[in-house]
Amino acid sequence: MRFVLPRLFLASAVMAAAALTTSSALAENMVNVPFSFTVNGKNCPAGRYAIDHNLVTGVVTLRNDDWKRSFAWVAGPGDPAPADSRVILRFDENGPVHILQSVQYGTLITARLDGKTEQSEGGPTRVVLGR
Repeated sequence: MRFVLPRLFLASAVMAAAALTTSSALAENMVNVPFSFTVNGKNCPAGRYAIDHNLVTGVVTLRNDDWKRSFAWVAGPGDPAPADSRVILRFDENGPVHILQSVQYGTLITARLDGKTEQSEGGPTRVVLGR
């Protein structure tokens, strides 16, 4: 009987540590996109979107509130300042059409999502900041 109580406390501590690790491995920010846009050929309505960053895998996920649209990419080191903590969505703008160009999460950024190369850039870009 005396061995059961310490094991119970140990099991509780392990479960609490696992829950803390899981919640801290995923950081989330919200962004309000005031216009409809396209990602990977799919239309997304204007509205609130969550940007999640998994600290373990480096995957950045963009999803709307009801999970009807969800996209995930690997983010790597980018050009922002080392202390930059902002969440930024960049869109190529062609009149009323907006195409998601990249997602920045702090100092990490996705590769170009719109299929363009730096040589084929040149059109206007719209930036939406998260909070």
